[in-house]
Amino acid sequence: MKLCIVALLCVCSFIRADEDERLPNKCEVCKILTIELQEALEKTGRSKEVLEVGEVLDNGKRKRKIIYNTSETRLTEALDNICERILQYNVHAERPGSLRYAKGASQTISTLKNLVHKGVKVDLGLPYELWDEPSVEVSDMKKQCEKMLEENEEVLEDWYFHHQDQRLDNFLCEKHVLKTSEQECLKEVWKGDMGEKGGAEEAASDNTAKQETSDDAQEEEEEEEKTHDAGEL
Repeated sequence: MKLCIVALLCVCSFIRADEDERLPNKCEVCKILTIELQEALEKTGRSKEVLEVGEVLDNGKRKRKIIYNTSETRLTEALDNICERILQYNVHAERPGSLRYAKGASQTISTLKNLVHKGVKVDLGLPYELWDEPSVEVSDMKKQCEKMLEENEEVLEDWYFHHQDQRLDNFLCEKHVLKTSEQECLKEVWKGDMGEKGGAEEAASDNTAKQETSDDAQEEEEEEEKTHDAGEL
């Protein structure tokens, strides 16, 4: 019986998350854009590669050499498909504000998948293989990102070549994209299940849930297999 209740609660949670669906605002889009760009640049930040540019001279040498780490090529490569990478995000409806957008499966989806793997049939009116497809919110964020990137290309170049001593979110979002009244999400910092400590706590919680579910399953093993339909709730 407890197994049934757990499944029903999970489905209800999923439904509430769906009802809370909202499109991302400009602050959230700008915040995620800067996070992705910073990460892309950090991956190549220690490169010592030297690029040869310009026409080849008679002696076979190029006119000048530039360091890749400070080159326009590095910025161009970092920006390439940057908005496409936003599709890797999911909506974590249990988190507040801009923190609802993060990579990795949400708590609700993870719980539902665990139930499915344990043999519990959870019918959400959506094929299981589509559970990980980008949501409407994330798809909209990608579109807004592309527009924001196009409108602020020169701003990003100015920051890259002249103002890297300033935080990118401050330079782009606060000074160029957002009004003062639109900047609240930039102050939001997730301190929950991120990092090793949070991951350990989440794993411990998951192990406890698994044990409880296992014990309950033994008590219910002679009952009929039940299907939980979101439409019935």
